[in-house]
Amino acid sequence: MSVLTRDEAQLRAQLLDVHRYTIDLDLTTGSETFASRTVIRFTARTEGETFVEVKPAELRSVTLDGQPMDPETLDQHRLPLKNLTAGEHELCVDAVMRYSRTGEGMHHFTDPTDGETYVYTQVFMDDVQRVFAAFDQPDLKAVFELTVSAPQDWTVLANGVTEHLGEGRWRAAPTPLISTYLVAVAAGPWHSVRAEHRGLPLGLHCRRSLAPHLDADAEEILGITRACYDRYHEKFEEPYPFDSYDQAFVPEFNAGAMENPGLVTFRDEFVYRSAVTDTERQTRAMVIAHEMAHMWFGDLVTLKWWDDIWLNESFAEYMGYQTTLEATRFTEPWVDFGVARKAWGYDADQRPSTHPVAPEAVDDTAAALLNFDGISYAKGASALRQLVAWLGEKDFLAGINTHFARHRFANATLADFIDSLASATDRDVHAWADTWLRTTGVDTLTPRLATAPDGTRTLTVDRAGSRPHRITVGLYDHDLADEARLVLRERIDLDIPQTAPQPLGKRPALLLLNDGDLGYAKVRFDAESFDTVRTRLSGLPDPLTRAVVWNALRDAVRDGELPPAAYLETARAHLPHESDLALVQGVLSFACAQIADRYLAPEDRPAALATLTSLCRDLIRRTEDGDNPGLRLIAVRHFIDVAAHPDAIAAWLADGTVPGGPELDPELRWRILGRLAVLDATDEAAIDAELARDPSATGQEGAARCRAALPDPEAKRRAWEAMFAADDSTDLSNYLFTATAQGFWQPEQSELVREYVPRYYKDAVALAARRGPAIAVATGRWAFPAYAVDAENLALGEACLRDAEPSAALRRKLADELDDLARALRVRRG
Repeated sequence: MSVLTRDEAQLRAQLLDVHRYTIDLDLTTGSETFASRTVIRFTARTEGETFVEVKPAELRSVTLDGQPMDPETLDQHRLPLKNLTAGEHELCVDAVMRYSRTGEGMHHFTDPTDGETYVYTQVFMDDVQRVFAAFDQPDLKAVFELTVSAPQDWTVLANGVTEHLGEGRWRAAPTPLISTYLVAVAAGPWHSVRAEHRGLPLGLHCRRSLAPHLDADAEEILGITRACYDRYHEKFEEPYPFDSYDQAFVPEFNAGAMENPGLVTFRDEFVYRSAVTDTERQTRAMVIAHEMAHMWFGDLVTLKWWDDIWLNESFAEYMGYQTTLEATRFTEPWVDFGVARKAWGYDADQRPSTHPVAPEAVDDTAAALLNFDGISYAKGASALRQLVAWLGEKDFLAGINTHFARHRFANATLADFIDSLASATDRDVHAWADTWLRTTGVDTLTPRLATAPDGTRTLTVDRAGSRPHRITVGLYDHDLADEARLVLRERIDLDIPQTAPQPLGKRPALLLLNDGDLGYAKVRFDAESFDTVRTRLSGLPDPLTRAVVWNALRDAVRDGELPPAAYLETARAHLPHESDLALVQGVLSFACAQIADRYLAPEDRPAALATLTSLCRDLIRRTEDGDNPGLRLIAVRHFIDVAAHPDAIAAWLADGTVPGGPELDPELRWRILGRLAVLDATDEAAIDAELARDPSATGQEGAARCRAALPDPEAKRRAWEAMFAADDSTDLSNYLFTATAQGFWQPEQSELVREYVPRYYKDAVALAARRGPAIAVATGRWAFPAYAVDAENLALGEACLRDAEPSAALRRKLADELDDLARALRVRRG
């Protein structure tokens, strides 16, 4: 399949002005394919030739200006349009398109709970050609008119308000000018909750089998939606630009959500069928705010080419967290950002695959797809947060409102955005952009304290890196009334590089760089401050301060400067006293998934699991009075995950409850059964029985995960064949593939699966080539033998990158996983 290059897109944009798409889809033709008829009206500015993209199962007919074209000229999903004359043209393409099972194009899903079928589009980047013929690039915006034929009991959703014409025919209101990658359709027997806000129709939609769970949370979701809508209208002068706002929770969705104008699609795990923590509800609120921000950043004003992905994602990321803080009941979204998302950005920025937030060389769509990562999201949002603090929110908002006014329903570049910001401030935003958006890597800041001849203490910050920083330095003293606590003495704003040492006065017990987490840099401790952290971390008064400390400890482990066991000891000492759920979740996740499973040698793992088990047991005991169910749920989940012996969790499963609560919901039951499978304490019959109890899509995934985790050679062989066998008729869906991969590799089973490590690289390359980017990403992320932390695995992977020609998506994932593997090896060596 050909990928669109930047040069090709620029040439096509110079030649064409695309006006309108009239699209007719017939979803009644079976479970494998659907019919797609597209009429495109466009103008050629001069004589010339170009192409239109379409990826059909069958190309039935093509006409240009009423004259038939030969469908056999289709090559690599491109239909050439030759000898165009200057002026108006009409292209008609009639095709049969194939449904997807990978979340790309028109995804087809049958709910195992009730047999109902749902379809939805995800046409991001270059997948619109899987649904209808298009000039598929973001700067050829057009009006889209859509009609759909669907089964009689289905509802059809689209970017605009839809109208049922009778007998299964639906028509969507024409869109304003939008890009091809933003067109959306979702069809099926949806359960819907409808409302209105300030005259705007609102809708929530999910599968019928999830109806009780959506209904239970509908007021919360709609309340957040209304609050974000109101807050954005306080910030932005440009009103919401579309005719409705539907939010559809769809099955087997690859991303967290997608910002289709007027029809945002979310993964339906956000319709909670089991208990969740308040931090998880906060995450859902943030995603709602993030996607709504895209209605302006990305949809109203759209990037011109994919090198400016950050103009979409960094802004939505920043606005999502900030608006969740300002407009909802959630008070600590930036703590979750600091401990989870920011760590994602730091990790990505230290790999060989790092790139600038705003890269200058994104030559084609395949390269662009790789940049949807922790840099475009978390690092970009961190840079913007720092920019807002530097400019002041008033000037920042003035700049972005100028940007909206200049480029509404059009396209823009980084240069356009910086010019808009510059119009609102005297500060040198062009220099800021060059420093923060065009460079790579994470600086490391280390404090140096000295005593001057006159006895005063001073601070100098060493910088490993090149960027200027404006950070806050927190000075903390011991609380004389409570020896376990620390009190803030003072916060000092500091510019780095410094012009002179910073006077401090009396030596603090803890000196913390980047207190408040507005900076983007790794920080270290001086020796005395590190001693204070080890003994008094939980005594810090602010969860955001504690997040900075935990991130610093995490970075020190990853960089080989802090032994993994020391991190575990710190967690064991301080998490039993932690109140912030995002911090408990983040620290336990790193301790379990990285330290116990990868950074410690196999012989040290049992002791680590025992430490984590003891820690989780303490948290469970601490929450016996029921006043913190979220903390208890986190502790129960991780107690299950680190169980080295089956007796306790098997008893929970048999009783249907954790002593003192909670009762086991489907998520906890499958989690326990998965761990019992790893420990060889269950069997196929028990998995089948649990699936009969919970035959939902999530239950199917749980069963696949459990079967793949059984420590049995035949179970492993079946799982491997299910993932990698070259048979289109039995290919797993994207979610079932991921679930099987998650179960397959287990630290406890390294010898059992050793023969599959070399097989992985050959089979992964073939699978990625056959099934495309979404499965390539899942293969690189979830099916990678991450627990084979040895030089042989590293050498096999490096040889694969060098000799096997993996697809771009798989190459990127393998490069990242191999870099993480090399890091784990360095940490193990000490």
